[in-house]
Amino acid sequence: MTNESNHHIAEEKPKKRRQTEPAADNDDKQKRWVRLRLLPIWLRIIIVSVLFLVVAIIGVIFGYSVIGEGSAGDALKWETWQHILDIMNGKE
Repeated sequence: MTNESNHHIAEEKPKKRRQTEPAADNDDKQKRWVRLRLLPIWLRIIIVSVLFLVVAIIGVIFGYSVIGEGSAGDALKWETWQHILDIMNGKE
């Protein structure tokens, strides 16, 4: 008994590339393809991490000052977070 669904070959999607000028010693039939990447992957990871941190801080400030009716500056103080952790752990 054979499983015919395993015998098909998946087609790969072509990646976005930019065609460059052919090399001087080659004929016009051969062209070199160069992948265009504006930002390296490590820089993308850093940018996404920083944006996540900024959005999280803005959310904490908004939630503490607008929804919780506290002052915005207190949202980032360690004493505030220690108090929250104490409440969560049942110490208060």
